[in-house]
Amino acid sequence: MVAFTLNGKAVSVDAEPGTPLLWVIREHLKMTGTKYGCGAGLCGACTVHINGKAQRSCQQPVDNIAGAKVTTIEGLSADSSHPLQKAWVAEQVPQCGYCQSGQIMKAAELLASTPKPTREQIVEHMDGNICRCGTYHRIIRAIQRASTEA
Repeated sequence: MVAFTLNGKAVSVDAEPGTPLLWVIREHLKMTGTKYGCGAGLCGACTVHINGKAQRSCQQPVDNIAGAKVTTIEGLSADSSHPLQKAWVAEQVPQCGYCQSGQIMKAAELLASTPKPTREQIVEHMDGNICRCGTYHRIIRAIQRASTEA
């Protein structure tokens, strides 16, 4: 059994050591907002926060997160009122939407450390989170909007 905090609630899961956190979240805990993208830590679709830091959950063995605080897209805000979530809607960011939870979680890390980032800081921080639909200009605008409304 591995015990950790997920979205502010204590959880305990019985998973094989080495099981990626992504699969524990999706299959054991039935929270499907975190997406499987590549399974190799390259795309960012599975990004969650572990102790406040954006991490690729497909690359985090569950046994390494014992005692940690994990936040998924579902835990960012209970009612989708986080400034990033509102900005994502206002800027009509998603096309297919598949990568968006990972994009938002990565952006939330940026705004937590740099509340008023420049465009260059946004581009640098978000580098590595892939959007196959190419909505990067909308993602940047949404992060800029959220930084003014937070």
